[in-house]
Amino acid sequence: MKPFSYAEALQWASEHCPQHEGNNPRMDAEILLSHLLDKPRSHIYAWPDRQLTTIQHQQYVGLVEKRRAGMPIAYITGTREFWSLTFKVNPSVLIPRPDTEVLVEQALKLIPADSNGLIADLGAGSGAIAAAIGLERPKTKVIAVDNSAAALATARENFLDLGAANVEARPGSWCDTFKPGEQFRLIVSNPPYIPASDPHLQQSDLRSEPPTALAAGADGLDAIREICLCAPKWLCTGGYLMFEHGLDQGEAVRELLLQAGLKKPETKKDLENRDRLTFAQNSIFSY
Repeated sequence: MKPFSYAEALQWASEHCPQHEGNNPRMDAEILLSHLLDKPRSHIYAWPDRQLTTIQHQQYVGLVEKRRAGMPIAYITGTREFWSLTFKVNPSVLIPRPDTEVLVEQALKLIPADSNGLIADLGAGSGAIAAAIGLERPKTKVIAVDNSAAALATARENFLDLGAANVEARPGSWCDTFKPGEQFRLIVSNPPYIPASDPHLQQSDLRSEPPTALAAGADGLDAIREICLCAPKWLCTGGYLMFEHGLDQGEAVRELLLQAGLKKPETKKDLENRDRLTFAQNSIFSY
């Protein structure tokens, strides 16, 4: 077969990439071709008649077949943009999503620009949340916790690549890695929160992501319950505990935070106006 031109490659891939809710086959085709060529998408549109080499043609077909088999784009390219930063990702970590940027935005509202306090990110995965906060608040120290050695290795690579020298990766499960005397101004987590029986776990990109980073018990709240039991004692006076959660879990998370002894729980919405995160304070205090 004669190698594709750029335009022919995009047309062919658009017809072969999977079509499901929330997925854009044309966008997938463009991202994969841009990745293969190591060129911006504008280059592809500027030269639609340029031919792929035979090797590039074969490689592109291979990339599209991976996508057709259900592998997420981010795992194929090995990167994902988050908070205008580029993170390495692989099947050992959850793929950072735009809605989680709302968590970073709210965290930064709670941390003064000149703060030198301690912050923790529980279940850090690729380190996207920890790095974004750490880079925006360079005087703080951020502890990124994960119980997956592979995930922590990925996070460490990202911290090094991004120059996030104030972010430390620690192995452990939730709070068990904290050290005596450490008191945190913010403990944040994007824990698993999908009910184990949710059919979405067997659909689209979720099929390829680590199950332990997605599902948490019958109602999806097991991980949040565990963190609510261990985290409050590690908060300084006025410190905050914050979770990302499912769109129908805001009320339940507010109740769990109250049961944990925290005050004034508040839920914020994501980019699509859905409940996305909830936080509460250790006591009424202004930094």
